[in-house]
Amino acid sequence: MHEFIPNYKHIIDAANNRIPERIPLYEHIISDVFMERILNKKFAELLNGDENDKKEYFKNYNDFFKKMGYDTVSFEQCIGPAMPGSGSLGKHVPGVIKDMDDFTRYPWDEIPLIYEQKFHKDFEILGEMLPEGMKAIGGPGNGVFELVQDVTGYENLCIMYYEDPELFEGLFQKVGDMMYSIWKSFLEKYSDIYAVCRFGDDLGFKSSTLLSPDTIRKYIIPQYKRLIDLIHSYNKPFLLHSCGNIFEVMDDIINIAGIDAKHSNEDQIAPFKTWVDRYGDRIGLFGGIDTDNLCRKSKEEVKEIVRDVFTYTKNKCGFAIGSGNSIPDYVSEELYLTMIETVRNLRGE
Repeated sequence: MHEFIPNYKHIIDAANNRIPERIPLYEHIISDVFMERILNKKFAELLNGDENDKKEYFKNYNDFFKKMGYDTVSFEQCIGPAMPGSGSLGKHVPGVIKDMDDFTRYPWDEIPLIYEQKFHKDFEILGEMLPEGMKAIGGPGNGVFELVQDVTGYENLCIMYYEDPELFEGLFQKVGDMMYSIWKSFLEKYSDIYAVCRFGDDLGFKSSTLLSPDTIRKYIIPQYKRLIDLIHSYNKPFLLHSCGNIFEVMDDIINIAGIDAKHSNEDQIAPFKTWVDRYGDRIGLFGGIDTDNLCRKSKEEVKEIVRDVFTYTKNKCGFAIGSGNSIPDYVSEELYLTMIETVRNLRGE
């Protein structure tokens, strides 16, 4: 295999729904502990160290993406950890906002500064350590729905919808305001190192959306639109990562919110071909290989799945190939490398 020369413009083409000259690889998240096993090198804990530790971290982190054949480095820092008392979504702790008094007292205006102090050094050093020809994809992680849940909890949020609609509406507006401030600062400082901006906001599960489609249209889509409009003002395409069966709101996400590309697919919900057939004429589509296949299939089965998705999709829309979700610690190293090798062989490398 020849030495790989990255070119971030391929993924910009894919995100803008142009057929790229070379189909790029893409992952939403790759566990850095998983990377350690592939590279046979310990570095994950260095992200929490001093400036020199961080430089060593990003040297290895970025090197992984280049060695595997990616044109971009996927990197985000989530907003949730910068929100005091958060954790209802990921850690299942009680929501810090239960009523209007909690909402009024909550330090919304302080969060953008907390986020900057906590994470901006990471973005700065990431940019310094990017290999030639590479840019990043990501930004401030977490979407509107996720961040509301992180301070209320999902069940309590659903109760608020009926018992305190003013509080319910206020939460989405305040989270949107906070995200806008964080994204504006991020774009002012780091837009030059990012090829594509994205956040993840899981709106559904296997059979339907987690809130009613009308509720998503009324409270979430308008916040998406203002954030995506801001990102577009910096001439960056926007990629939405959203898990679940969200077909009922996809037209609104495309036509009103204005996404350029979509990632996340699970074969139990719909084969990747369904996403391509329904939306490939309007948006770029990333992913294609159900993460479950990278855990339980044989090498030959993974090769066949990759060939099938690659061949079906490559001339139909802007397309970047990879797992349909992410690469957590438990994914098979052998099957992940089989996916990478198969894609690169199909690209003629």
